[in-house]
Amino acid sequence: MKENVLIIGAGGVAHVAAHKAAMHNDVLGDICIASRTLSKCEQIIESVKRKGHVKDPSRKLHARQLDALDIPATVVLIKETNSQIVINLGSAFLNMSILEACIEAGVAYIDTAIHEDPDKVCETPPWYANYEWQRKDRCADKGVTAILGAGFDPGVVNAYCALAAKRYFDKIETIDILDVNAGSHGKYFATNFDPEINFREFVKVWTWIDREWKEYPTHSVKRTYDFPVVGPCPVYLNGHDELHSLSKNIDADSIRFWMGFGDHYINVFTVLRTLGFLSHLPVTLSTGQEVVPLKVVKALLPDPMTLAPGYTGKTCIGNIVKGWKDGQRREIFIYQVSDHHACYEEVESQGISYTAGVPPVAAALLVADGTWDTGTMVNVEELDPEPFIALLDKIGLPTEIKEIEPGRDATFDGTVRDLEQELAESTATVTVSAANPMIAVAPKPR
Repeated sequence: MKENVLIIGAGGVAHVAAHKAAMHNDVLGDICIASRTLSKCEQIIESVKRKGHVKDPSRKLHARQLDALDIPATVVLIKETNSQIVINLGSAFLNMSILEACIEAGVAYIDTAIHEDPDKVCETPPWYANYEWQRKDRCADKGVTAILGAGFDPGVVNAYCALAAKRYFDKIETIDILDVNAGSHGKYFATNFDPEINFREFVKVWTWIDREWKEYPTHSVKRTYDFPVVGPCPVYLNGHDELHSLSKNIDADSIRFWMGFGDHYINVFTVLRTLGFLSHLPVTLSTGQEVVPLKVVKALLPDPMTLAPGYTGKTCIGNIVKGWKDGQRREIFIYQVSDHHACYEEVESQGISYTAGVPPVAAALLVADGTWDTGTMVNVEELDPEPFIALLDKIGLPTEIKEIEPGRDATFDGTVRDLEQELAESTATVTVSAANPMIAVAPKPR
């Protein structure tokens, strides 16, 4: 048994994780929330208490200030709080520092995204091999459990791949991971999580097709799919964290990731990128001041946490898996639907943060009781998926499974055709009004 949890980070995902951890502190023990900005940690604690989510009032729920790039300081905080599980929900730039601190302190580590170097974007795949996997032997030597990518995507979708291989298929041909947000936050433009990380992941599209890495231009391959609950939505082929471990750990010919984007998002993104505003490299102003354009954009956009109160609509994230079972072709959609308003009512969060914040707490509970306490570094698909999915069903993210008749209307064709044809069919048509920019985001009649 492991207990006492240190949550590093104070953004939207950490907000959700703190609520869920407090709701299970009879198992997880004391909970400390740490970040560079102490006031943000304290605001999360106020929210947890306001909603009455502290299950065992005898256990501590407290905040500490921390620069997580300072490895010795993080080790000191781990020891001072007697934390045996660290959930890293800070920026992806912090991963290696926090992982190093956990290895040194000999405590379990859980994160939800791949490490990123601020000076590099969309590095040569597989991304995990560039950073995290290089520490695998050290984790094994010290008996340190490190669970990588335990959010939703990556995370739950990785478990869905493992579940498909374990229960539903003898041989998997293709996996298409689909992520759509059919909600509305009412702003002209905003990202649902850290804008800097959000934009950086769309610089290149690295995807796993026919058992090799292939690169495509951003937003160049588009499909429209009729999703359960949320209906028809456009999705674009993208690179994403989970592909970089699934390509190694799941036996499938092709594993692709598709994310939903509306025409308005595509338009704003394209203008920003074309003008150079999404560059992660510094530029020098006429005043001599040096700025990073992407950081300026981040400063101008709404804080994702502020979107929650007025958010409406639903998300749908899942895997369409094709292959064979008992000599017959089979296709299934394993997915999860969340409602933005329901998430706000429960934990004062929007649905994107909710779907990312609940899974690492489920992982922590499984580490705490020994089920996932591996004593080494693993990605989620290397673990038994069934206890994880069963626990998520109970704590807020129920899974649905839909059988699809192969070749019929409900199927999804993720085969990438000739690029010229794909480009011709992936254009976005937008409406622009200088007098009233919100016309561009007004709901279109169906």
